[in-house]
Amino acid sequence: MYTKDEATQLKQKFWTTFGQYITPQLSAEGLKVNWVNYKTGLKHVYFKMDAGKRWATIAIEITHPDIGIQELFFEQFKEFKNILHATLDEEWTWELHAHDEYGKTISRIFKQLNDVTIFNKNDWPALISFFKPRIIALDEFWNDVKYGFDSLK
Repeated sequence: MYTKDEATQLKQKFWTTFGQYITPQLSAEGLKVNWVNYKTGLKHVYFKMDAGKRWATIAIEITHPDIGIQELFFEQFKEFKNILHATLDEEWTWELHAHDEYGKTISRIFKQLNDVTIFNKNDWPALISFFKPRIIALDEFWNDVKYGFDSLK
């Protein structure tokens, strides 16, 4: 068991390691990008990678405080569902109006990897292999469809 400080340091070390590993990868537009803190350019829409004690997830999170607008964003993503799944080469889970760890209502589209932990360095290669192709594919997807969200800005 790790202390809170040790756990925080280990998480930071993983994300630093992942960031260094993926930094040479250019975006779909051929630009340098901060993959760990990916910016969609759209307020309330995030690409989020997370890992914990027993799992890892990568997600598109819609966090708009207005539930109706959040639903509009979610519906717009559904319009691009076939493109998303084709780009990712897999299907993801879709949740409208779920709750995050703080009880806030969000909607998300995500993929989860079970039976891994960020706290075991032996799992880090599996985590990197999980996150890297998916965040790159999300970038490619977003490059193709982001203009379809202009009316929701």
